[in-house]
Amino acid sequence: MIELTPPRERVVLVAAPRKGSLDAQKVTEHLEELTRLVDTAGGEIVGTLTQHIATVNSATLIGEGKVEELRALVAQVRGTLVVFDEELSPGQGQSLEETLGTRVMDRAELILDIFSTRARSSEARLQVELAQLQYLLPRLTRMWTHLSRIRGGIGLRGPGETQLETDRRMIRNKIALLREKLQDVARHRETIRSGRSALLSAALVGYTNAGKSSLLRGLSGAHDIFVEDRLFATLDTLTREVDLGGNLRVRVSDTVGFIRKLPHHLVASFRATLEEAGSADLLLHITDASHPEWEDHMQTVDQVLAELDLQDRPTLVVFNKLDALDDPAAFADYARARFPGAIFTTTMRTDGLQPLKAELRGRAEAIRPVVRVLLNPADGKRLGYLHRVGDVLGQSLAGDRLAVAVRLEPWRTEQLRRDGVDVDSPVPGEAP
Repeated sequence: MIELTPPRERVVLVAAPRKGSLDAQKVTEHLEELTRLVDTAGGEIVGTLTQHIATVNSATLIGEGKVEELRALVAQVRGTLVVFDEELSPGQGQSLEETLGTRVMDRAELILDIFSTRARSSEARLQVELAQLQYLLPRLTRMWTHLSRIRGGIGLRGPGETQLETDRRMIRNKIALLREKLQDVARHRETIRSGRSALLSAALVGYTNAGKSSLLRGLSGAHDIFVEDRLFATLDTLTREVDLGGNLRVRVSDTVGFIRKLPHHLVASFRATLEEAGSADLLLHITDASHPEWEDHMQTVDQVLAELDLQDRPTLVVFNKLDALDDPAAFADYARARFPGAIFTTTMRTDGLQPLKAELRGRAEAIRPVVRVLLNPADGKRLGYLHRVGDVLGQSLAGDRLAVAVRLEPWRTEQLRRDGVDVDSPVPGEAP
């Protein structure tokens, strides 16, 4: 049996920034990003319309003349969906749908739709469903527009309103249930974190499609990590341990990508996932160096981090995709002047991640101080343990005992002391 592929939505894009605003200056770039979002959602762009508005029309956002122009454009290109780059109120969405005779979405609703198709784990699906219901609740009346045609009918107005209230109550109950489930998720994550070994932890944050998943796959060598050149390719937080050499490891977590005008409900619902970033020792702010709007992208990420109260976390700026630049050296000079200490990476060369690994190694060493462990020379079991869990820098005889200089986590040092092993700081001039 031949399976028929459903036809793609024929989408008309609308941008209506305020006159004199920053959005008005970058309307072309914003429409390009909206185009990519529609492509990710599976739609086809068949037309665009822009208007720089001085005042917002409370009924339709854009002016009456532009609404008529939009209606003619939709009819001309046989559009099946209109997507606004700006947020629409429930009343504006309903009014526009009635006038245009076709479905209308705003940017937030489009992003929510993409998230719903990209959510793979049960946790991500819970988070997306919560955000969708919170977005839907004030817009339920718009979904009952079929009642407006028979609003005066005998016996129909009452049941319609009753059903609307029933739906609202069901959605509120479902929202409460989802919040409880996500609280359980947060508690479960906290339990997992408390049971992990004490490694340096780093969280990848950044604009969507900055290459975070590619970096995690390159650092960890885990080829099962999904990578795709699309916005919001992955939503689920992934954590992998990365071997830095010399018995040094770091725990790196990937997080959901951010984007301009990210729906507030979505940020709120993903707090459980983003708590991985909140508990990390270090945030790695991944930026696509090849994107012309990389500075705006960094500002957007900083704004979302501030909304999550993560703006004061230790952060390392990492400029990725250096291979896609015409003059990487010139860019590095400019970026270092703006962001001292920044790291530059690419996953397209075998040595492209070495600068990042070296920086992580230095930070991992800082939380594993060098100590001197004094052992019986015949205690091969304990010596093997030190080689296995620590970074042995050297060893020498100190009287009748073997002095081993080794990098260890403080908790391992305390464990050795509790077991009766002599541990102290290295003496200058002895084992390194």
